Amino acid sequence: MEDRTYDDNRRGGVHKVYLNARKTAVLSGVKDVLSFDAKEVYLETQQGILLIRGDELHVNRLSLEKGEVDVDGRIDSFAYSDREEVQKKAGSFLGRMFQ
Repeated sequence: MEDRTYDDNRRGGVHKVYLNARKTAVLSGVKDVLSFDAKEVYLETQQGILLIRGDELHVNRLSLEKGEVDVDGRIDSFAYSDREEVQKKAGSFLGRMFQ
């Protein structure tokens, strides 16, 4: 059984990720679910924006009051970015479209 934990208070909150055999992820410190489909799940966490990529992804349990989310499926990657970076990228993309 593979179990990886990330716990960091640097940005004002506890955020943990438990990954079990790349099939189940249990996350805490989640502020919001920005979007999700079978290939990607975008979450706003205490540590920034988290993109989970994989296949046949399902958000099984969601409790924003507790800040907890369970994701099942084949999990290929986790990628973090700051909200400011995401907004800059979105702004530059929209700017290019409307020039």
